Amino acid sequence: MAGDDFAGLLRELKERSGLSYGALGKRLHMSASTVHRYVSGDVVPTDYAPVERLARLCRATPDELLELHRRWVRADALRGTKGADPAGEATAEPAIGEPVEESAPASAPGAGPAPAPEPSLAPAPGPARAPAPRRRRPTALLAGAGIAVVAAVTALVVNLVPGGRSDPSGAAGDAAATVSSTGATAPHTVPPAGGASASTSPSPSRPVSSSPSPSAPAHRTAAPSATASLGNGRPGAVPVTVATTPYYWDVPCEQSFLVDRSPKNVPPPAGLQDVVGWATPLGAVAADHQTVVLTVQGTGAETVVLQALHVRVVRSEAPLTWNSYAMGNGCGGGVDTKSFDVSLDLGNPLAQPIGGQRNFPYKVNESDPEVFYVNGHTTGHDVSWYLELDWSSGDRHGTVRVDDHGKPFRTSGAPGDHYVNPLGGHGWERELGT
Repeated sequence: MAGDDFAGLLRELKERSGLSYGALGKRLHMSASTVHRYVSGDVVPTDYAPVERLARLCRATPDELLELHRRWVRADALRGTKGADPAGEATAEPAIGEPVEESAPASAPGAGPAPAPEPSLAPAPGPARAPAPRRRRPTALLAGAGIAVVAAVTALVVNLVPGGRSDPSGAAGDAAATVSSTGATAPHTVPPAGGASASTSPSPSRPVSSSPSPSAPAHRTAAPSATASLGNGRPGAVPVTVATTPYYWDVPCEQSFLVDRSPKNVPPPAGLQDVVGWATPLGAVAADHQTVVLTVQGTGAETVVLQALHVRVVRSEAPLTWNSYAMGNGCGGGVDTKSFDVSLDLGNPLAQPIGGQRNFPYKVNESDPEVFYVNGHTTGHDVSWYLELDWSSGDRHGTVRVDDHGKPFRTSGAPGDHYVNPLGGHGWERELGT
């Protein structure tokens, strides 16, 4: 099972660290029992952030962090498909600081009080027994009747209203989809690759899921547009989703941001899980390089082939002269975990595999995702850019655009002053030699 693979790697990291559950819980600000449930596989966390902090505390290597993320995505996607036995299912554990809601029996909106249980026709011998719960059956029958009525009325209106008859070719139900990491479909229109406009209403026959997990980490955004077409050129449902992390680093000192403010007006650096909330209100731009993480997953059991990954430059100008602020200080050299390198200073940048990473194509489905690290870097320009992922499945093919929640990624060289915020210091300090 995917959950067992995920817990197995966590257990291996914990045992290798030599730390007790109590020591890990104290450093992670969670209970020892919660850490034990993660490691033993009793629960699969709904958020990857506490898993990553636990793995880093156990000194996981970059390759192990990548593999752990792959296993968590798969275990989270398969949550609840392990069988009907509640004891055998991987239950969701709330993330740190996430409120825990009490479960309550569901009731249909507008339904009256539940009917009394049906009396038995024959007397039951021995002590009286509580009648078997049958409260949901009348509600289910009413809901089914309501659905049938709505379907009948809809069919009548479609047949009677002029111009309302459904297209027998099925083209009216086909559409290009806008993907959001929160599971919603955005209402705005984004032109697909090549400049042709596309409808943003999703296919009614097959909704597009946007995230490989029910609860994506807060620092994630999503690929904002996806287009698909059938072999005859008609649009169709998109069988693949892309969850995007716009900023990622192995150690904090690897990432700096350009901010058009003086040091006294810039708040202290943020951690990886909070960096989007830190950078967005400041209008911050990634300095020198930006690592984007793509988690690609199919929406069904069929195999989707990821054909190629393209880099599209929207704008390239002179680098910003704003001050540069580092997210960490004194980290030392980090290990390069990026799978694809993009030199944004080139006229036609390409996503080049590095560090032994093989090039495309890849294959995914709903239970076997892929995670790609794309490191875009520049020294002499201010570049706005995005990615395009080509896919195919049977006679269908299309392109998913990957960007920062509807806006291009933005990365700039940093020729200005560089500031760090050392531990025990008094705020931002200008780094010598800049």
